[in-house]
Amino acid sequence: MHILLVEDDTVLADGLSRLLENSGMTVTVLRDGTAADAALQGPVSADVLVLDIGLPGLDGFEVVRRLRARGSALPVLLLTARDAVEDRVRGLELGADDYLVKPFAAPELVARVRALARRHQRPAVLSAGTLVLDAATRRATVAGKAIDLSVREWAVLEYLLLHGSRVVSKQQIIDAIVPYGEDVTPNAVEVYISRVRQKTADAGIHIRTIRGFGYMLEHA
Repeated sequence: MHILLVEDDTVLADGLSRLLENSGMTVTVLRDGTAADAALQGPVSADVLVLDIGLPGLDGFEVVRRLRARGSALPVLLLTARDAVEDRVRGLELGADDYLVKPFAAPELVARVRALARRHQRPAVLSAGTLVLDAATRRATVAGKAIDLSVREWAVLEYLLLHGSRVVSKQQIIDAIVPYGEDVTPNAVEVYISRVRQKTADAGIHIRTIRGFGYMLEHA
């Protein structure tokens, strides 16, 4: 597993690099957001991007925004000293997959990185009926027409597509789409499901509620 680590604190970067390498990963370290943005514009060999928010040049938010604007689905773990909810929300809405607030436990960082790598080892394109999710371009279409999905709506729909006709529970959905430590209720999952149903109503699919168990995706 190859990790691209972007951290301007030399001591922390060296420590994290040794930690990840001792866990069997290879690590490339960059010190500022401008260098990271430049490196991410070409072919990227990394499996996970570990990105500090407070960087010289471009900050981590802008690096993520530009990365997703180019259509990259590279998993991103944000590192931040900012514990404000609005900062965490902003990072996730821009397209980051997870975050860690400093200081954090070393084993947790390794576990988060591995989880992100596993989560993104999936087909680039998923489809059912006339619905198509293209992870490379982050584009969702129904019968060839683009539909607008929030980050959470995309994640819910992707999870259902990955599990085909199998029933998945609300808790399984929460565990799959929500960064560790963030509080999301089963009621919130119902809201995401409702919105996804509305946006895919003409796709020839149906998200069926299995009372007492969860949801399953089936052809209409």
